Amino acid sequence: MASEQDDFLFLDHDEELQEVEEVASAAWDILIVDDDPEIHSVTTLALSGVEFWGRSLFFHHAYSGAEAIEKLIHNPEISVMLLDVVMETDDAGLTVVKRVRDELKNNSVRIILRTGQPGHAPEEQVIRDYDINDYKMKTELTRSKLVTSMMTAVRSYRQICELEAQSLALSSILDACKGILGHNDISSFSLAVVTHLAKILGSEANGIVCGQLGKGKRFTVLGGTNHFQESFGDGLEQLDNGRVIMQVQNCFDSAQHQRTEHDITVLLKGKNRSAAIYIELDIQPTDSQLQSMEVFLANVSVGLDNIKLFNELRDVAYKDPLTKLPNRSSFTEKITNYYKPKSNDLLLILIDIAQFSDINNGLGQEVGNQLLIAVMTRLEQEFPQTELLARIGADVFALLLPKVAFEEQMFIDSLLTPYQVNEHVLSIHFRVGVCEQDDFVCNGLDTLKLAYIALNQAKQENRVVGRYTSDLEEKMAWKLGLIRQLRQDFEHKRLEVWYQPQLCFKTLEVVGCEALLRWPSGNGRYISPGIFVPLAENAGLIVDIGQWVLEQACEQQKKLAAIGKSISVAVNVSVPQFKVANYAQSVKDTLLEYQVDPKFIELEVTESVVMDEIGAVVETLRELQEFGVEVAIDDFGTGFSSLSYLQTLPFSRLKIDRAFIKDIPHSDSGAIAELVISLGRHLGRKTIAEGVETKEQSDLLKKMGCDEVQGFMYAKPMPSEALMMFLKNYKPKVN
Repeated sequence: MASEQDDFLFLDHDEELQEVEEVASAAWDILIVDDDPEIHSVTTLALSGVEFWGRSLFFHHAYSGAEAIEKLIHNPEISVMLLDVVMETDDAGLTVVKRVRDELKNNSVRIILRTGQPGHAPEEQVIRDYDINDYKMKTELTRSKLVTSMMTAVRSYRQICELEAQSLALSSILDACKGILGHNDISSFSLAVVTHLAKILGSEANGIVCGQLGKGKRFTVLGGTNHFQESFGDGLEQLDNGRVIMQVQNCFDSAQHQRTEHDITVLLKGKNRSAAIYIELDIQPTDSQLQSMEVFLANVSVGLDNIKLFNELRDVAYKDPLTKLPNRSSFTEKITNYYKPKSNDLLLILIDIAQFSDINNGLGQEVGNQLLIAVMTRLEQEFPQTELLARIGADVFALLLPKVAFEEQMFIDSLLTPYQVNEHVLSIHFRVGVCEQDDFVCNGLDTLKLAYIALNQAKQENRVVGRYTSDLEEKMAWKLGLIRQLRQDFEHKRLEVWYQPQLCFKTLEVVGCEALLRWPSGNGRYISPGIFVPLAENAGLIVDIGQWVLEQACEQQKKLAAIGKSISVAVNVSVPQFKVANYAQSVKDTLLEYQVDPKFIELEVTESVVMDEIGAVVETLRELQEFGVEVAIDDFGTGFSSLSYLQTLPFSRLKIDRAFIKDIPHSDSGAIAELVISLGRHLGRKTIAEGVETKEQSDLLKKMGCDEVQGFMYAKPMPSEALMMFLKNYKPKVN
């Protein structure tokens, strides 16, 4: 029961009563504990509008000691508790204090004891025996004194929280520093650095350490997490990750840390080396975490300066740790010495082991390592005239060989002879790039680039040997420029998705549309998908672009549904997309996010997708089909797939490639098209013909029993707005 003296509470401030809006966000949480509701009202009124350090007060209320404990359990963010001493018992408030400190282990909340019964609990004894912030008679607490006490308590709470945060940060730093001690090799040291730095920054460990060794400007991968470990000793430019390359390069070039919303790259500088640590971020680090990072980095610098580590760094810079051959850095330095403009006696040859990753994945990394040693031994034995042999990549060897010692077919036959690796006899395929000495340039890295151009040409043309010519470099420069522009245009949302209607042959009703990617060239024209789609695949962009096209298709489907058009949108899927982990789940998540009925989204997969990894593809397609997504086999008949697979594939439509339609009826009787239509009918699947441009083609396909049609004769691809207008105005005209 409240004391009569409570009437004197806040007696020097006779302010007008007003409603107080309590907002929990960005506020100090205050708990008022008193069995008298009037005390709650006047306390809330007295502190209304008060702010401390830019934050208002948000009030919680409890009317007994037991309720106060419950409030603290469910609201651990409470910073100050105004606590009455006498409530359900004479010492209820004191009991709450002991339980808060002893049972809840909450040492942060500040407690101001208030009593309306003077002398009940001696002030000196209470302050001595209980962990409280203040102890006041209610008659003492005028508004100004209450505000002062509250400010003191909040300040104390804030300082305690900061100290706790600093203590946690210090503990984290100490653990991290312990974690990087005792490593005798740079690879494990780098892994530990990335792991503990990511932990300090509050993110999953996914990153890499690169070093700039010696006086050169080459950046070497020293180690990292996950797949980055496989790049140990490689040059930064060899990474299959353009973002990492760019961020690390920017870090070294600017000589300062780099931070984006996705990652952070920090720079370490010393007398003999510079190093950069790249970490992917799950969330943006706080200022406190960044301060802890700087303390930790000082310890990393000490570790890198360790003489044992630097001995290994020098080895990493110039020697391949597995074969003990010169590595890429050493090779590029030495090849510079062979630049002789008037000489053409030597060949620079790059040898790439085709599908080396499949051997590692299928037979294990140990077998892969033994194969590399076997290839090295073969090269040393078969070509003793070699002036320089090096391993310049995970699966790439380079050798400098006199032209007189190189006979192409003999060279290939020597490489193709099967290799005995442990209990395995392995038949290995290779790709070879050849560059003649008179094409060498004064910079070793640039000379190596010419041989890589020849090697890439062999890969693209599916030949064993590619030879460098000057026009190849021009083509490569053009392709690289196009890739850079594509990446830039995609990032700036300049790509477009157009839609081509698909019609029922019998009724000519629109039953669907295909989403087609378009890339404006900036001069009113468009770059052919036949040019930029392969470039996007090679550059690693196709997965992100494919996901964007799917999202655009979902948005288009919602627009169609809004005007009452129940038609599906077909999206093309590439091989790299199918290789992404959990691709089916990614598609399902996208459809759920956009709230699109799965039956109105169709995925078009080519035979090359199906035949890439038939087992995994069938499982993925089945999962999507069970979810309700339709699947069509695109470009059917252009590949070399086995017809037996069609019975196991979960698909709903066969799409007849335009190659089997374009010459009908003049130089093509349509026999293959008719075969595909018949096959679809016997399998119980629909068939759709694409690329139909003439009435003769249309009539013949309709007569063959084709179900659906797509082509310029009926409708050209068009932007989203044009498609909506087309559908609103379209009226079927059946012949």
